[in-house]
Amino acid sequence: MLASHLDSLASKLTTSDHASVVALNLFVALLCACIVLGHLLEENRWMNESITALLIGLGTGVSILLISKGKSSHLLVFSEDLFFIYLLPPIIFNAGFQVKKKQFFRNFVTIMLFGAVGTIISCTIISLGVTQFFKKLDIGTFDLGDILAIGAIFAATDSVCTLQVLNQDETPLLYSLVFGEGVVNDATSVVVFNAIQSFDLTHLNHEAAFHLFGNFLYLFLLSTLLGAVTGLISAYVIKKLYFGRHSTDREVALMMLMAYLSYMLAELFDLSGILTVFFCGIVMSHYTWHNVTESSRITTKHTFATLSFLAETFIFLYVGMDALDIDKWRSVSDTPGTSIAVSSILMGLIMVGRAAFIFPLSFLSNLAKKNQNEKINFNMQIVIWWSGLMRGAVSMALAYNKFTRAGHTEVRGNAIMITSTITVCLFSTVVFGMLTKPLISYLLPHQSATTSMLSDENTPKSIHIPLLDQDSFIEPSGNHNVPRPDSIRGFLTRPTRTVHYYWRQFDDSFMRPVFGGRGFVPFVPGSPTERDPPDLSKA
Repeated sequence: MLASHLDSLASKLTTSDHASVVALNLFVALLCACIVLGHLLEENRWMNESITALLIGLGTGVSILLISKGKSSHLLVFSEDLFFIYLLPPIIFNAGFQVKKKQFFRNFVTIMLFGAVGTIISCTIISLGVTQFFKKLDIGTFDLGDILAIGAIFAATDSVCTLQVLNQDETPLLYSLVFGEGVVNDATSVVVFNAIQSFDLTHLNHEAAFHLFGNFLYLFLLSTLLGAVTGLISAYVIKKLYFGRHSTDREVALMMLMAYLSYMLAELFDLSGILTVFFCGIVMSHYTWHNVTESSRITTKHTFATLSFLAETFIFLYVGMDALDIDKWRSVSDTPGTSIAVSSILMGLIMVGRAAFIFPLSFLSNLAKKNQNEKINFNMQIVIWWSGLMRGAVSMALAYNKFTRAGHTEVRGNAIMITSTITVCLFSTVVFGMLTKPLISYLLPHQSATTSMLSDENTPKSIHIPLLDQDSFIEPSGNHNVPRPDSIRGFLTRPTRTVHYYWRQFDDSFMRPVFGGRGFVPFVPGSPTERDPPDLSKA
């Protein structure tokens, strides 16, 4: 009796293992197809790699749905744990690791305005709109926490499609703003979402509102600090122990593990892993990357970019396949009009909420800038507004976290929110994504001629492996001496350059001698790290 039971269990496990192997084989084959088709459609006016992966996922979902006779449409069930723990970290880290730091910090105030303040404004407008419009639809009851969570979910942008079209060497200001806002926006949305989830909103008053805002600032600042500290620890360890004397593999492995450790530590302490791993990437590219051997620099640069590219492709393929999950759509099949109405309302609120902060905050940012080339003109504002209309995996993951249990839901209202999120993500990514190239070509026809003067000369001209200039904090030749501010008025009219001047002084005097960096790495005879010993007397 026991033997037959064990044989039956073993048979079930074998069948399950075989199904998993088949699913993984098909998924890897689909990833290869996405890469090949993305390459073939590189010059296409309407398509890009994100849309290609999404459409391949949808096509595969339809095929599986037909083969299984309506029983299933996906190989893997969408899991927010898989997304947040395994897929998101390499994307965000690579964004920080390969960011043009000079452009990013030159526009830091504007980026924070768009990414943090703008996201909160968008979240507020979406939440207010949901409160007004959802009352007229029969979709169940949502409390204050649910409404605010919906605002945070749909405030999270996905600017990948726009970044794939923009070239940061031709439009460095625009690329920096779209890229920086996208990262800060995702981090802010997740921080706001987590703050709402962990906060008791049943007795909301002025004191509770201030407490909620304080909790947000706490998560934001502490997450940033944790990322910077982790990056500095990796730089100090590699600089002092100099692993490259024996094995470049250890250097590369330590950099990758420390990067992932920063994200997991943030999750362990209930902080924002997105912010932590992003700033860890910035710090590691500024210090740690210059402390390793030349071969390790090349290896890490391409490894991080490749992991990020694969994770992005995997996510779009994953979302496309899961979008046709028959269980979710069955719950709302009796009222398709309601689901369409909810999706349309949310799409309209997203567009209004984004316009409500992009144009006013751009106006305020332009007031503080004297140089005409650094101002955000109206056409650029439209591109920035457009780039944030698309919704992707972050919105999907937050919606699943809020409205499902283990990827499934039995409550009709929750099912409508899941299907509406899927609809908004698919519609915005495919429709808006396909119109992105023509829109940018129309609005910025002479982008390379007008903005190339802002390009960073030391940066490799690559859209997939950009931003690793040899020293992003060192100005081009002729601009090394940033003028010291001589008055309060000078500080207010040149705040970015002034802050940069003091940062350079502090960095060269205290940080680089301890943590390394370009020009501050000790020369080791026979080391491939530097071809010539650095002359520290000129630093």
